[in-house]
Amino acid sequence: MVRKSFLSYNKTIWGPLELVEKLYPEAEEIGASVRDLPGLKTPLGRARAWLRLALMQKKMADYLRCLIIQRDLLSEFYEYHALMMEEEGAVIVGLLVGLNVIDANLCVKGEDLDSQVGVIDFSMYLKNEEDIGNKERNVQIAAILDQKNYVEELNRQLNSTVSSLHSRVGSLEKSNTKLIEELAIAKNNIIKLQEENHQLRSENKMILMKTQQHLEVTKVDVETELQTYKHSRQGLDEMYNDARRQLRDESQLRQDVENELSVQVSMKHEIELAMKLLEKDIHEKQDTLIGLRQQLEEVKAINIEMYQKLQGCEDGLKEKNEIIARLEEKTNKITIAMRQLEQSDNDLLTQTRTIAMSLVKCASSDTQDQYKLVKDISF
Repeated sequence: MVRKSFLSYNKTIWGPLELVEKLYPEAEEIGASVRDLPGLKTPLGRARAWLRLALMQKKMADYLRCLIIQRDLLSEFYEYHALMMEEEGAVIVGLLVGLNVIDANLCVKGEDLDSQVGVIDFSMYLKNEEDIGNKERNVQIAAILDQKNYVEELNRQLNSTVSSLHSRVGSLEKSNTKLIEELAIAKNNIIKLQEENHQLRSENKMILMKTQQHLEVTKVDVETELQTYKHSRQGLDEMYNDARRQLRDESQLRQDVENELSVQVSMKHEIELAMKLLEKDIHEKQDTLIGLRQQLEEVKAINIEMYQKLQGCEDGLKEKNEIIARLEEKTNKITIAMRQLEQSDNDLLTQTRTIAMSLVKCASSDTQDQYKLVKDISF
């Protein structure tokens, strides 16, 4: 079951206090400062901070008076039999004016306003007639109450420290995961750099081996030349100069190879940058290609729709042409029937005229009235 208090089922005291900002514009500063306070997670904590700030401003009675007047707004948060909906609510608000005499200086930041406030036990201040003579018992009760209050205060402090430690542990876990991800990325980069370094070292070793082999070949040639020099000393200076020149060329060749190696390394870095730029360009072109394909699909859908509409119009036009043809056939039939009727009418007129003329000839001895009747019939 839902726990029911003097408020409604699913509302808290922070709900009606937020309405004060709309009814009393000066309360907007309190609402904004309460929302900006760090550490407030529950509506009850925000309501406690709001009440403390209102006490320090000495305007709690004014704020609640504006709220009490609006009974239709309070009915959304309070039951019909609640104290704030009765006349006693106005009396309580009037009594709160006396708090304006007190200069309140309450701490809001750093306080644990979300947790339950410890209950103040006033039983030690109450005395009965039976307890006046029993001082030892009162002393024991006072000691027990002090211990209870100490334990409650200690429990509250421990709860606050535990919550703070939980928040610190969460932040440390997040930072630890971030550091682990950064470490993995750094390890991957180190592995890639080590592979590139190993590859460059292997290339350098191959170049050095080739140069050493070339130097050994040159040494063999020099030795053979020296042996030939021993056999014949002719042309010794020329051979010595040739060997020295060849050695100089080989050293220059080695220097050129090293320079070429450095140039290749720099070109490799430039190629990698160019590859990255090409990949980025390819991705952008793919995005534009996808957009163009979508536009093409939309154009195709529009063309299909227009084609369907055109087919519907053609079908309607065909039906109208058929109706017109039927109407023309009917008009032709009607005209033919009218012509036939006219022809039959003309035939009847000629027949009546012939009959009348014959009657006129045969009835010459009749009276004048019969003659008029026959004349009327003939015309």
